[in-house]
Amino acid sequence: MTSGTLKKPQMQGLLAERVRFLILGAFTVSLSVAAFRKFAVAEPRKKAYADFYRNYDSVKDFEEMRKAGTLQSAK
Repeated sequence: MTSGTLKKPQMQGLLAERVRFLILGAFTVSLSVAAFRKFAVAEPRKKAYADFYRNYDSVKDFEEMRKAGTLQSAK
């Protein structure tokens, strides 16, 4: 029987290899979070604002606030 020899531990370049792996992981996670936020938060918010201002009448809104007494300077 021959006894197997153990593989020598990596003594040089261990930090560089680990940092490279962690940087790639961080880049991947940050890119996926940015894409998720864009499509889950920003786009629906833009659509909601566009829908609101499509039919918004500022004069009508002003008159309603004036009649309700919300605006003190416009009577």
